[in-house]
Amino acid sequence: MIDIKVPTVGESISEVTLLNWNKKDGEYVNRDEVIAELESEKATFEVNAEEAGVLKHGAYKEGDTINIGDVLAQIDETAEKSANEQAQPKEEAPAKKTEPEVATTTEVKTDKPKVEFVEEALAQKKNIKASPVASAMIADKKIDTAQLHPSGPSGKILKEDVLAALSNPGKNTFNGAALFSRNVRKEKMSNLRKTISRRLVEAKNLTAMLTTFNEADMSRIMDIRKNYKEKFKEVHGIGLGFMSFFSKACATALAEWPSVNGYIDGEEIIYHDYADISFAVSTPRGLTVPVMRNVESLSMAEIEKAVAELATKARNSKLTTDDLTGGTFTITNGGVFGSLMSTPIINIPQSAILGMHKIQERPMVENGRVVVKPMMYLALSYDHRIIDGRESVGFLVRVKELLENPEQLLIGKDPVKSLLDL
Repeated sequence: MIDIKVPTVGESISEVTLLNWNKKDGEYVNRDEVIAELESEKATFEVNAEEAGVLKHGAYKEGDTINIGDVLAQIDETAEKSANEQAQPKEEAPAKKTEPEVATTTEVKTDKPKVEFVEEALAQKKNIKASPVASAMIADKKIDTAQLHPSGPSGKILKEDVLAALSNPGKNTFNGAALFSRNVRKEKMSNLRKTISRRLVEAKNLTAMLTTFNEADMSRIMDIRKNYKEKFKEVHGIGLGFMSFFSKACATALAEWPSVNGYIDGEEIIYHDYADISFAVSTPRGLTVPVMRNVESLSMAEIEKAVAELATKARNSKLTTDDLTGGTFTITNGGVFGSLMSTPIINIPQSAILGMHKIQERPMVENGRVVVKPMMYLALSYDHRIIDGRESVGFLVRVKELLENPEQLLIGKDPVKSLLDL
């Protein structure tokens, strides 16, 4: 019998949470198959079978907290596959369709408004079931299925459920609860959420945090993306987003304002001669902040690929401890959720974080005339113990300058000033 113990995942981590069992108790598993998924205070990770055999679950259930080194499960390597498992036929490949398939990226021409497609997609995602009559009534009356109370078998929506909703127009409920519900739900905090809570409070209590604001005209970047995004994707195989411009601008500005790229360690200040930039990713389990290494040395395409890879790993809970540690500066983009202005909280032990926001057309005065431009508010929260006002404002102004004149990202300075040796 082989003991499968909870592995060590970090020096400061003493316990983990069992998220789910991937294999059932008593099930035969092959070597290196994933048997369980665990969550530490920093990331989620998988536990694999060390040998082939029959799996015996330990005393832990999904949601339980387990100490590092405890026995999670056991594998009886002397056991053999059951007759049923050996006799299971291999899945046959589906027969090829005789009619041509439509690519998922093909645009379907229709008179339906786009909003309806979104609602239909959400309905399919939630596996909402309804009788034919109820489906027709929902489509005709454009009813939000979240406000219906299914009374049919297996949560099926019936005609009566739709009529009940129609008899109470404008009366909404929470999560499908009944009208006038006073229901209260309790849910155990995950290790990740506990860590987020602890670190945010530490950042507020242990730093002299202050925020300075500015705004950037995004016209040039939007023009570049419009003119080159197709060619960029064709050449590099990745889309051209905003993160590469912001990351590159920050890396350039960090080299010029080293205190923004450092942090306090006891009675010393640690400076970094490189830019390991963290970026915030929202996942179903909470906020994670993976790190891009040596952004100053990466091309625009390499930055976009790194962002896409790390964001995908974050959403699939595949980030490792190394992916989440060692950042020197952080960028967070509340604009993807519609935020127009915010004061981001420092990602300790770092000393500063840049907040991106929604791009919004606003009237601006240019050469005495009012013109409409796509503007974005920028917010830099910083630790005033290490970064003075001059450094914080100078850094943010430099980022603004680089975003409004992205050609400077190539050589780090104004081409005309470089030509004139100024």
